[in-house]
Amino acid sequence: MANNVTALADNKLQGKKRTGHKITWNTLVKQKQLIFMSVPMLIYVLIFSYVPIWGWLMAFQNYKPAKGFFEQKWVGLQNFKYLLRDDNFIRDFRNTICMSFINLVLSYVTAIVLALLLNEIKNVFFKRTVQTISYLPHFLSWVIVTGIVATCLSTEGGIVNIVLVKLGIINSPINWLSEGKYFWGIVGATNVWKELGWNTIIYLGAITAIDPALYEAADLDGAGRFKKMQHVTLPGIKATFVVLLIMSIGHVMEAGFEIQYLLGKGPVLDWSETIDIYVIKYGINQFNYSLATAAGIFKSVIAIIMLFLANNVAKRLGEERLI
Repeated sequence: MANNVTALADNKLQGKKRTGHKITWNTLVKQKQLIFMSVPMLIYVLIFSYVPIWGWLMAFQNYKPAKGFFEQKWVGLQNFKYLLRDDNFIRDFRNTICMSFINLVLSYVTAIVLALLLNEIKNVFFKRTVQTISYLPHFLSWVIVTGIVATCLSTEGGIVNIVLVKLGIINSPINWLSEGKYFWGIVGATNVWKELGWNTIIYLGAITAIDPALYEAADLDGAGRFKKMQHVTLPGIKATFVVLLIMSIGHVMEAGFEIQYLLGKGPVLDWSETIDIYVIKYGINQFNYSLATAAGIFKSVIAIIMLFLANNVAKRLGEERLI
């Protein structure tokens, strides 16, 4: 049964791949309206994403705002060497990578699971209600979210401590936000709660694009709901998952800023500070713009390397890829 359904799914996917065509000048002419519509976004990207790249030159200078650009002292790779020898930067690099991967794993696993479960709900009203409730936290600002989290985790009246004490899991309230070993888990759980519903949207869209004939074939083979998920739904959204995963790996250095900055105080600084906070704390606040720029370049280079590595691995495995 599983082999028949998998083979049918593979044939469908191969058929989609064969229908692709090369982009030619005639195709561009036919789609000129779409191209014209994309011009404003292209200009926006050029102005705000590419033009500022010239500012990267500050990383190779001892930049002083009062001096002209050509009057700055060039120091080569001195700022990058300082970063790699700075214990604070190494610590923040560790925190950034760890929190980013925790968020990545939790967000993908929970989003796929929720999408699969919502797809199995037949009651339209209940399904839409669940979707709406799960989407709502996405529209809350991080200031509000961190306030809710701090209230829920407080030692006096915090719902988390009250429930855990009542269930006998802990003997006394825990000061969650004062112990570093809990901080990464709190960040991961908060990101899941805030973005779970929003992350499922694209997976639900991918599921609706799966050919119903595949589910009919699975029914004929006697497949139940879980077998359909395993042999029809999951293979059907695999290409979407791989592409989104590659894109997310390209943002692996973006562990977040707001939640770490707002909740990471005092005792948990060694666990909460990220590279973004390092840039503000040791770069901009101390008017060391060259160091801040060097840290930003470091983030970008690591992100590009991770993006190409993930894309190359997907290519070698025969999966969908970005490039």
